[in-house]
Amino acid sequence: MTDAQLRSLLLDCLKLWDVKGKVTVRDTGLALETPNGVFTVARAGPDLRPVRWFYQTPERAAARRPPRAAPSIVALLSALRNAMEGAGGNRLRIGGS
Repeated sequence: MTDAQLRSLLLDCLKLWDVKGKVTVRDTGLALETPNGVFTVARAGPDLRPVRWFYQTPERAAARRPPRAAPSIVALLSALRNAMEGAGGNRLRIGGS
């Protein structure tokens, strides 16, 4: 996934989660600037597998804590949505009631 593809995905997610913000590419990764602060996303090095991504929240950055690790893009997006308190959307449930 290129930085441009990741930026596009994150912009779509912000809209889906109903979070106002913008995504910019930085030397160290991507920054999601929202009313709640700046969240960052960076790729993990190949030597750190199975970790694929690192993300930082404004609260962790203010407390000088290290970024959190995410093993997949799905885990990364879920963690970001939760940290941003984004809308979860409707879920399809299949089964008898």
